[in-house]
Amino acid sequence: MSTKPAGRKVIITCAVTGSIHTPTMTPYLPITPDQIAADSIAAAEAGAAIVHLHARNPDGSPTPDPNVFMQFLPRIKQASNVVVNITTGGSLGMSIEDRLAAPLRAKPEVCSLNMGSMNFGLFQIVDKIKDWKHPWEKPYLEKTKDSIVSNTFGQIERFLKELGEAHGVRFECECYDVGHLYTLAHFLDRGLIKPPLFVQTIFGILGGIGPHPEDLQHMRRTADRLFGPDYQWSILAAGRHQMSLCTMGAMMGGNVRVGLEDSIYVGKGELAKSNADQVKKIRHVLETLSLEIATPDEARQILKLKGGDKVGF
Repeated sequence: MSTKPAGRKVIITCAVTGSIHTPTMTPYLPITPDQIAADSIAAAEAGAAIVHLHARNPDGSPTPDPNVFMQFLPRIKQASNVVVNITTGGSLGMSIEDRLAAPLRAKPEVCSLNMGSMNFGLFQIVDKIKDWKHPWEKPYLEKTKDSIVSNTFGQIERFLKELGEAHGVRFECECYDVGHLYTLAHFLDRGLIKPPLFVQTIFGILGGIGPHPEDLQHMRRTADRLFGPDYQWSILAAGRHQMSLCTMGAMMGGNVRVGLEDSIYVGKGELAKSNADQVKKIRHVLETLSLEIATPDEARQILKLKGGDKVGF
């Protein structure tokens, strides 16, 4: 089992809205720029060093429009020192130009970057819901049965060059399976991405690795073998597995990610009323384990980020 030296600081990332959950699933999902800004600021005040952000249309559907992002990004920066991390994954059906638009406009300190194409199944949720708030929701989830989330080697290289090399953006490298770790090692070997890597291992998405504790341990061992001391590990687990796997990963030397993108619950059968609810809960768990929480500036130092004064918003 991997460990880190005593006294390390744990980075909490909060994924505020995402593009997975829909308004029918929870009334607490941030949708408007006002809601996304407020929830991001509250998550930071609760202990998140990083907020990971998507944008949505007024009906809750995902949008890549940089003008929508710019309605909440400056407000978050004005009110908080939190590190802003913008998606390059977007949502199903978005082109690579769509997915690059907001990051190229905002030039944030961090962007997420999926390390491989994959099946990303959400269709199994449909049978659990009878009445939908908006007509887009059901077909949006159903089409994941026959669609692929595209992140080819060429697409990944384009993100690394156009955001990383051109604008000093660092990456939350999202690894949904063991092969994604090897893809990341390929780009590290080519020098297109440089350490320290920020490796987000993701568990429990249909199409990726499962949420069993042995899956988590296998991803950790593989990353240790591939990257040695040159990476920071973080754990993201979908749905009901969120808190248990984050806790296990933190005990093994990892950082953690929570937020309504990844789970809409704060406990068994209990909807989280805000992103801050989940941040407060995982912070309490970490502090109970005598782990220290990283501030945004400490996260910047750990991940070697360019600084909030060098972004485009």
